[in-house]
Amino acid sequence: MLQLSGTLLNKEILSLRTGAPVATVVSPIINPDNLKIEALICSDRFNGNNLVLLYQDIREYTTKGYIVNDHDVLTDPEDLVRLQDVIKLNYKLVGKQVVTTSKEKVGKISDYAVEIETMYIQKLYVAQSLIKSFAGGSLSIDRSQIHEVTDTKVVINDLLKPSTIAAPATAI
Repeated sequence: MLQLSGTLLNKEILSLRTGAPVATVVSPIINPDNLKIEALICSDRFNGNNLVLLYQDIREYTTKGYIVNDHDVLTDPEDLVRLQDVIKLNYKLVGKQVVTTSKEKVGKISDYAVEIETMYIQKLYVAQSLIKSFAGGSLSIDRSQIHEVTDTKVVINDLLKPSTIAAPATAI
């Protein structure tokens, strides 16, 4: 099931053991190498510290929030040795410039959709300039169209241009 990025945030982390909320999601930790949400930064309900919830510790996603076994699955960010490089990057996808491989500017990322089961970002939603938005509206980019992800931009394969060649008239 695909979910927009905004629906992932400000959700409660619910404990199965206690049946109560233990934290609230603040932001995702995005790995730019594979466009995967590796973990979620959460605000602990008991002391307000920022803790990390790894995606594999999520048992279920509901409209009320994320269900986990217990508060113990939340980890201090310094304890996650393998994720330190990704955490330090603090990669944010929204607002990144989108260009094609032929260096044509497409627009900026306004939102993205995540497959909840795998936490892979599947679609990017691009807000185009005012003039382009009148002509063609907003743009949806599938992850298969992404060529490269950098610190400042996302490079996609060239877009198909609508044909301007008129069809020949047929003789009756």
